[in-house]
Amino acid sequence: MTTTPTNDLPTIIYFGNDWMAENRTSSHHVARWLAKRHNVIYVESPGLRAPKGTGRDMKKILNKVALALRGPRPQPEGLSVQTLLQVPLHRFSIVRAANRYLMMATLKLLMRLRGIKKPITWFVVPHLASVAGELGEEMSVYYCIDDYASLPDVDPEAVRLMDDSLTRKADLVFVASGTLLDGKRALNANTHVSPHGVDYDHFVKAQDPALETPADIAHLPRPLIGFFGLIERWIELDLVAYLARERPNWSFLMIGRVAVPDSDVPKLPNLHFIGRRPYDQLPAYGKAFTAAIIPYHLTPQVINSNPIKLREYLAMGKPIVAVSIPEIDKFKDYVATARTKEEFLAALDRAVADGLTPEQARRQTELAATMTWDANLKRVMTVVEKQLAEKRGTT
Repeated sequence: MTTTPTNDLPTIIYFGNDWMAENRTSSHHVARWLAKRHNVIYVESPGLRAPKGTGRDMKKILNKVALALRGPRPQPEGLSVQTLLQVPLHRFSIVRAANRYLMMATLKLLMRLRGIKKPITWFVVPHLASVAGELGEEMSVYYCIDDYASLPDVDPEAVRLMDDSLTRKADLVFVASGTLLDGKRALNANTHVSPHGVDYDHFVKAQDPALETPADIAHLPRPLIGFFGLIERWIELDLVAYLARERPNWSFLMIGRVAVPDSDVPKLPNLHFIGRRPYDQLPAYGKAFTAAIIPYHLTPQVINSNPIKLREYLAMGKPIVAVSIPEIDKFKDYVATARTKEEFLAALDRAVADGLTPEQARRQTELAATMTWDANLKRVMTVVEKQLAEKRGTT
């Protein structure tokens, strides 16, 4: 059911990643929350990385062209999605100039057709920096959720320049991780930390005794060590393989699209890569986990990240073992962290042997319940509305 916005906040033109992306990211969670309360047009933009010429990439490009030509597409969540045409070769100045022309033409036509004046522009991706301040917006927000220049397959110099430019231009900047704060605040004093939230009501379903185990994993021997998420180069597959070799009688379940070459994927009889599963089904898979793992590779991107899945695992009431990074270390009373593969295995052994006591499970679940998207974004919007009132001179 769509909630009709009732406030006088301007229309939000929201620049995010693919609306139908395989993984539900913070970009989607934030946009859905905003759309229940405000008028939102979600502008999906091509990715930061250059296409590799694979069949999958070419299919995506052709699909994006077709979607862009369709114009805004209403969604059940109460927002409209506009696909933006861009050439994802950001290292070339001539391409950036052409992209800016395409973007501005598309967006100005969209605003004219929708009668939009003085919107709020809300950016979750940095490569739209040239748009900021050019749409007659009343205010611009940069909701930075990653160290984008450290992502795989991007041009780090070009992305860093766009990221810094957008940070300077925005009226208000939010960062998902405390490790990003100092760098952003040096460019824009009006920068605030806004940690990720969790879809608590969804993931707490994993604790429902009536929830059935999915048939495709019911046969796997227990204990079952689980992970879900995109399996990219930031996942330390050598660590996962080490764990599976050291505990050959355990099952290791990796749920998510595998985005690394097949030659990099370890092949072990007790290590199961089952591909992507629908978001709605993740609690059922999570219920089967004996313990949940976060086996990240310590790249700059990961060190500056704030994993949503940590909060999802907490809501599921599962023992958690993770690599040590700043944002995970903040939860040391609830999560076992490790700095070496041997420490990781020892922590996993304890998690399997001890599980969680009812008291530990209760505390963990109660913590997750305080970190919902609703709670976090209400705090964000308090800052946004205060800033808007100051710009209007109504404080």
